[in-house]
Amino acid sequence: MNKKCNSRLVTSLSLSALLLLSACGTNIEEPNNVKVKADEVKTEQSESEVIKPHQGLNQEPIPVKIDRVGENEVNVEMTAQITDIEIDKGEFYKAWTFNGEVPGPLVVVEEGDVINFTMKNMDPAIPHSMDFHAVRTSPSKNFTNVEPNETGTFTYPADNPGVFMYHCGTAPILSHIANGMHGVIIVKPKDGYPTKVDKEFVMIQNEWYNYNDLEDFTNGSPKHVVFSTKALKEGDANTNGDTFTLKEEPLLAKVGDKVRIYINNVGPNEVSSFHVVGTIFDTVYQDGNPNNVLEGMQTVMLPASGGAVVEFVVKEEGSYPIVTHQFNHVQKGASAILKVTKDGKDDGKATMSH
Repeated sequence: MNKKCNSRLVTSLSLSALLLLSACGTNIEEPNNVKVKADEVKTEQSESEVIKPHQGLNQEPIPVKIDRVGENEVNVEMTAQITDIEIDKGEFYKAWTFNGEVPGPLVVVEEGDVINFTMKNMDPAIPHSMDFHAVRTSPSKNFTNVEPNETGTFTYPADNPGVFMYHCGTAPILSHIANGMHGVIIVKPKDGYPTKVDKEFVMIQNEWYNYNDLEDFTNGSPKHVVFSTKALKEGDANTNGDTFTLKEEPLLAKVGDKVRIYINNVGPNEVSSFHVVGTIFDTVYQDGNPNNVLEGMQTVMLPASGGAVVEFVVKEEGSYPIVTHQFNHVQKGASAILKVTKDGKDDGKATMSH
């Protein structure tokens, strides 16, 4: 997942990192128990710009564990870790991640499931937590911090179907999300969706800013706005949020397929105007809930954290760009390709992109 991780890091740390460290914990320490001090934070664009406990740290991605242990009970085990992510060609970000992916791994459960969630915090310096938008629970009880090198377990029900965001909820939340700690959980409707489809994809939109720069996260514009896809089943593509992969390795369908896309805009700040060029959404389930039905939509508005399920038929061969119709964000990378061929296989022909 973390391609070419030895290349240069995206680093533009400002004094806001000091605010971040103080907000995340008052005694954040290096592995050798030396506290991070203000004069230890460098301003040059180099490895020294990374906060000291994360310098030289690039933890290998660890697969998420999702095990059904009862008819309506699921165990989910995830990690919080520091992993280098290629966000543009040759441009790397020392990301705060779930399981070494950004966005984090896809979690799929069923309506009515009880989730037993365990997080192992492999970050040596900063507490992290989990906020699942798909559950109803007391945040002060079940979205609490897991300290560095510790493990926490929490239990809650997932009673509403939909396509939901999850993210780290540790203060300052904006820093944790913008540094990479976000993802999607799908709660499948107990009776499914009314329509039968031929192809299903999961897509996520997210933003990248200057490295660990709370001022830029708060008041700046994203450097990159990107799409990723996450695997619904074994063999599906599973990518990080970058500017290039879904253009070079398009999603595939065949002529006549009815396609379903589960989409979520994890932000943290921008709105998405989700649009597939060359088609119209026959059916849209806002937030992925089958009770929220729209028909004949050209574009679906997704606020930060907003999700949807969109369905459409591809009637001709060719390249169908997938974009946010806020085209300043397309210029920053928010474009993917759905390639439609006669047999649903990649024919090797060049694709059209926006």
